[in-house]
Amino acid sequence: MTHKDDVIFAGRLSAEDLQFVTASALASVYVSYFEGFGIPIVEAFKCDTPVITSNVTSMPEVANNAALLVDPFNEESIADAMEKILDKEVRKGLIEKGRIRRQDFSWDKAAEIWWKVCSNVVT
Repeated sequence: MTHKDDVIFAGRLSAEDLQFVTASALASVYVSYFEGFGIPIVEAFKCDTPVITSNVTSMPEVANNAALLVDPFNEESIADAMEKILDKEVRKGLIEKGRIRRQDFSWDKAAEIWWKVCSNVVT
């Protein structure tokens, strides 16, 4: 384990500290086996942080084309994406795509969709 001492387990962070840490990261590596939505992906997009995430459950839908997708059960797949994201142009492209993708996620947009659902139920 070459980089074992480079890993920092920060524990639970305040919203402000989480935003700072996420924005300071070279990338967000969110490789979950199961996720209902994937809020950390959107949080990384909001911080202009490129994302590596799983190719299972909701993550591909949330990430769309703005993240590198990996097999969460395959260490080589994850390592390959981590190597790929070291490329400045790859990171730049993912950040640009993340800026576009994050526009689809806002409380105003959620409220608008919820209002349409409620209106369809009533009518």
